[in-house]
Parts: sequence; C-alpha cells; structure tokens
Amino acid sequence: MTHTPEPDDDFDALAPPQPVFHVEQALIGALLLDPHRLGDVTGIAADSFSTTAHAALFSAISTLPPPDPAEHTRNTDWLNQVLATGREQARGLTASYLHTLIQVCPWPHHAPAYARMVEADHARRRLQRAAEHLVHAVHDTSLPHHVQTVLAEADALAAVVNDIAKRFPPRAGILPRTAAPPLATPPDRAEAVEEEQLLLATATAHPADIETVPWLLPDDFNRPLHAGLWQCLTTLARRRDPVDPVTVLWEAQQHGLLADGDEPREVLRMLAEPAGSVEHWGERALQRSLFTTAEYTGRHIEAYAADPANTPFQLVVGARRSLADIDAIRTRWHLATGTVSTPRSRATPTTRAGPPTTMAAHTARAARATR
Repeated sequence: MTHTPEPDDDFDALAPPQPVFHVEQALIGALLLDPHRLGDVTGIAADSFSTTAHAALFSAISTLPPPDPAEHTRNTDWLNQVLATGREQARGLTASYLHTLIQVCPWPHHAPAYARMVEADHARRRLQRAAEHLVHAVHDTSLPHHVQTVLAEADALAAVVNDIAKRFPPRAGILPRTAAPPLATPPDRAEAVEEEQLLLATATAHPADIETVPWLLPDDFNRPLHAGLWQCLTTLARRRDPVDPVTVLWEAQQHGLLADGDEPREVLRMLAEPAGSVEHWGERALQRSLFTTAEYTGRHIEAYAADPANTPFQLVVGARRSLADIDAIRTRWHLATGTVSTPRSRATPTTRAGPPTTMAAHTARAARATR
C-alpha cells in the first residue's frame, strides 16, 4: 500500500516522492512496530529526514520512553503519544498516516539498513547545501571581506566532506560520473579584460617587477591571448632578454599567439599603455581566478550531489578532488597578500583515490577561452 500525501500533509504533492521518501516511511514504520529497534539505528537524527513530518515522527520516537513490548501489542497508547508529540512540529500528521507507515514497512528487522540509506541521502543533501553556499558567497559582492568569506565557505564545505568520509570512507577508483556544468561568464568580464591589459602593459614597462609576482600563473587570466602574453613576458624576464612591446610581440609570434587573427598593432597598442603597479594588477587577477575556481568547484560538487545515482563514497572522492584546486590557489593567494594560511581540517583518507588533479582549473580555463 503506497501513501499518497494529502493536501494537509507536510509533503510536496506536486512531484512524485523520491526513493528516500519510501525508505523513510519503511524506517519509521519499523520503529512504530518495534520501538526497541531504535537502539539498532545509528548515524541519523531528526534533521536527517527529507520531510518535516518524518522528522517530527522520528524526533517523537527518539524522545518518548519506549513502551512495554507486551503492552505495545495490546493497545495504541504509545502510538497515540507519538502522534500527539509529532503534531507539535507537523500539524498535518494523522493517525491514518501512522497506520500507513506500519503497513508499508516490509521487514522491521531491516531498520538498520533503512537508516543507512536515510543517512546516505542526508549526506548528499548536506553536501549540496554547502556547495550552494560557496557559490552564493562568490557572487555576493556586498561582503566586506569577500575573499576570506569565500575561503571560509570552502572550509565549511570541506568539513562536510570530511564528516561524510568518517561514516562513508571513500573507496579507491570510484569517481562520480556526473558531467561538470558549464562555467558561467562572470559579470565583470570587461573590467577583467581591461585590468589584465594594464597588468601586461605595466609588466612590459617594468619587467624587473615580474619577479615580485611569482604566484601569478597564465591560468589566472581570462583571455587566452593575455595568458600567452604573460607567458612570453615571464620567459623574456627569466632569460634576461630585452623587454618592450616589440620584443614581446616577437616572442608572441614565436609562440603562435597571433594565429587567431589578433592584429600586431592592437597588441603593440595594448602593451604601450602602462598604469599602476604589476603587483596590484597581479593581485586583482589572482583574486578573480580564486573566485572562478571557487565557483567552478562549488558548481561541480553541486552537480555531483544533485545526482542521486552517486553514492556517498563517490561524493567524497569527487568533492575532495575538486577542493584540491581551491587549496592550490589559496596557497598562492596567501603568498600574494602576505597572510598566513591556516590549514583546514582534513581527514586522512582510508584509501587513496589516485593522484590529485587540477581538472577544475583546466576546465575553468577552457571555459574562459570560449568567452
């Protein structure tokens, strides 16, 4: 018998219930039938459930004294107490729904298995919320300490991953199969392009200052041409060759950077308009790169967590790989700003999931190249 939520129930009647809804029904039904099985249920709490009604019933079952087993088979006194207590949080609960829960439970002794499934889906939803908070922080330009807040949200996301890993240790070689979402074009792209041009021109005018920004990489630039010109500048500076707009243009030709229709005169004009300092513009470019990496990481983990086919084991492995890119750029940010990096808490993986990757950074760069 399948329960169809009524309008006064605290369920979403507009969409078919997900599998976890039926798992929660089976678990609560098992506990209503055999309250003593609550001692076999671990790893979950009231907030682990996907609906307010189920959370209210589990909370009531967990807080009320268990009934005498013999008395429980003869009357419904304890069930009435559960219903009355549950209604304090979910007024739509009815006696008929408790009857339905008892009916739809296949085997009460499977309660621990049902609880494990509820815990797994709760882990997925927790990870999804933490990833959403990270993406929201990236776009909240009203924050007074924007970078610090984004990094704090990344740490909070990592803490959720580590907490899930304690209950679901990752297994080697099991990665999510969910495709990464496309990276959205940042709203300040025009500003970013202009600042990158100023950085390149200023570095061309003051090549000795290039050594003051060893933490800046070509991947931090929005446009492929700008990334390539920065590579040319660092190469010329490292070789102690003469640096000016003409020598940079020649080096760019040697690297094939002008093959996509970029006019040499436009490159020369851009490199001849310095302003400010290399360090200032470099820090600005790195900050944007940090935000881009954080957003891509958050959206990638969001996509993992939104796919119910991914197990908690896969979520842990995939999320840790994505977070590695934030760790890498965080280190460079602290070098650039002279701040002290406080390593975030990281649980030691039970098994190795393979070498760290920077796939997120590479994909983000590819996304920039198409803009």
